[in-house]
Amino acid sequence: MEAFRLAWLGRKNGRLKLISDAWLKVAPIEAKRLIGQRFNALKVSIEAALSEAENSQVWNLLKSDFTAAALDVTLPGTLRRPGVEHPLVKTMAEIVGVFGRMGYSVGLGPEVETDFYNFESLNFPPNHPARDTQDTLVIADQDNKPLRDRLLMRTHTSPVQIRSMIEQEPPLRLVVPGKVYRNEAEDATHLARFQQVEGLCVDSNITFSDLKGTLDHAMKALFGSSVKTRFFPSFFPFTEPSADMQISCIFCGGKGCRKCKHSGWIELLGCGMVDPAVFQAVDRKRVELGRAPAYDTARISGFAFGMGVERIAMMRYGVSSVGLFYTADMRFLEQFA
Repeated sequence: MEAFRLAWLGRKNGRLKLISDAWLKVAPIEAKRLIGQRFNALKVSIEAALSEAENSQVWNLLKSDFTAAALDVTLPGTLRRPGVEHPLVKTMAEIVGVFGRMGYSVGLGPEVETDFYNFESLNFPPNHPARDTQDTLVIADQDNKPLRDRLLMRTHTSPVQIRSMIEQEPPLRLVVPGKVYRNEAEDATHLARFQQVEGLCVDSNITFSDLKGTLDHAMKALFGSSVKTRFFPSFFPFTEPSADMQISCIFCGGKGCRKCKHSGWIELLGCGMVDPAVFQAVDRKRVELGRAPAYDTARISGFAFGMGVERIAMMRYGVSSVGLFYTADMRFLEQFA
């Protein structure tokens, strides 16, 4: 309010002083009366606004608080406790940081996706049995659209990889964190929505050895240099060959315990070499959008991987039920401060 008063009524640089000098004092005699009336009306309205502010209830309340003895400056102040990262946010940041140090950029995309980006471009044809493993939550009233344009909640962050390849030419190194959704029965280790981090590396002469070396380094960075990795054949529509990766049990050092079901190994993520059908779908979409093809399978190859953040956080912090991360129970979350 004081700044407003000085800006308009200041004796040296107030706006009314400037208006008076520029208009009222130099006005011809025949115009002085009209300009003077309008000048006075402006001055009265400014003074009235200041008077109203001074007499307002809020101003009186503030004034009484500071003039009366209501404020006891001898009392201890209110302590603001610093916040801490949620364990899932912290775990995701650490995973992304590991790959960031290997030269991977971070990609983000929409959680509501089309069938094309979530399934079709990733080699999930309509009615393919593999779609059942990623049964998802669909948006209502989509039946009148073509299947590829229907909206759904993404089941993985792989659509961001497709969008990135459509927008960019190789080489490409990308890690994609984010929330995903699946129509699953919830239990101690499963939720209908969860956090995921996926990665993609595309260039010429990328081999399965590059995939193994990258993930082995990442697991050692996350769980310690003594951790070992091993790969088993698996199936994913968007990779060929595909593999499940296991790490040696971080609880028993690979000797066998209840947490690893006495096997000495814990399954952690899925991975594989990008299926040529995915590159072909990307190039078709690029041509459809007026861009030149860039992912010739004769010279371009790549690998992809994906891991659940909750699963890694449960292992690192010894949490037995994934639902605890979403309870907002301060007694639980304060343990990670």
